[in-house]
Amino acid sequence: MRFVIQRVMHSKVTINGEVRGQIGKGFMVLIGVGEEDTVEIANKMIHKMVNMRIFEDENGKTNLGLKEVGGSLLLISQFTLYADCKRGNRPSFIRAGAPDMAENLYKYIIARCKEHIDIVEQGEFGADMKVELVNDGPFTVILDSNEL
Repeated sequence: MRFVIQRVMHSKVTINGEVRGQIGKGFMVLIGVGEEDTVEIANKMIHKMVNMRIFEDENGKTNLGLKEVGGSLLLISQFTLYADCKRGNRPSFIRAGAPDMAENLYKYIIARCKEHIDIVEQGEFGADMKVELVNDGPFTVILDSNEL
């Protein structure tokens, strides 16, 4: 499983011209589910993300997490995080999770995040989405379950 976490001032996702999800200060997270991912892996990733301390405290140190700053989450499914570009110029996505399994894990991640964070917005699995954000910093962190 892969999470690309971007600390944002604000972010939104639009589908067919309609805003589906929108947040202020918080994390916009692209979520890629791999073929071997499980609920247990999702739980580890969620725990790491919601407790990540990448907001500045009064001394300018990155010591604060989402809860301490009243931050929100915008969660976007992104199977292309599993692009394999080793051969040729057209990426392969064979390591991405099967759509049904990946969608179920994506929905599970959303539900679990709502247990920890007050405002959790989302995109739509498999939809053509337009994502806008103002990256704060910029500050981007990549979490890969193979490295936890």
